[in-house]
Amino acid sequence: MNAPRTARERARAEITAEITASARRRLGEDGVGGLSLRSVARELGMASSAVYRYFASRDELLTALLVESYTEIGLAAENADDPARAPEERWLAVWRAVREWSLANRHEYALLFGTPVPGYIAPHITAEVAGRMPLTLARITADAKRAGAVRPLTGPACDPSAISPEMLVLLEDMTFSAEETARLVLAWNRLVAILGYELHGHLVGITADDALFFDYTARAEGARVGLAFD
Repeated sequence: MNAPRTARERARAEITAEITASARRRLGEDGVGGLSLRSVARELGMASSAVYRYFASRDELLTALLVESYTEIGLAAENADDPARAPEERWLAVWRAVREWSLANRHEYALLFGTPVPGYIAPHITAEVAGRMPLTLARITADAKRAGAVRPLTGPACDPSAISPEMLVLLEDMTFSAEETARLVLAWNRLVAILGYELHGHLVGITADDALFFDYTARAEGARVGLAFD
């Protein structure tokens, strides 16, 4: 059982949450590249030196925002997945949940999947939480495979050397072959890409109903990994 937090620990947690909430608002005003501890301090009416006691640098604040946002989008995916449902229903529900989160958190989406911040190198902790959303899709496919509910893969095969050894090993532990891994990687990339197009207005004049086209993309990618989408 965890020991109760002291008043000082609670106060620190509250102020830290206020700082990250302000930083997320500043993303919308200033963009990722314009985010600074000084702008956050001004919005909160705090001295810059006080903010530095919570985050030693802009990069440390960026890391906190990345972890928070990756965690949220990962939770959205995980909470949408109901193992009692058919694999195809689970797959589509997760895609839709990720889209819903992204539409509600456009600036955070841009932070996660937009233009990299010059000079910023994300620490390993961000990679750990970044995997939650795609691994949810991988688990759905793995469950379908174990249940004998996947179809034979058709279409062009991927050269295994195109996929990183680390990714191949990670998904091999979930019983995926190199080709199955490549198709899951493609599905994750298509999910991120179609959302980026929608959020940045690149589908204007191309699609008449973004939600319908998104669902089509989800079904097409699900079929590519062997799920029974017709």
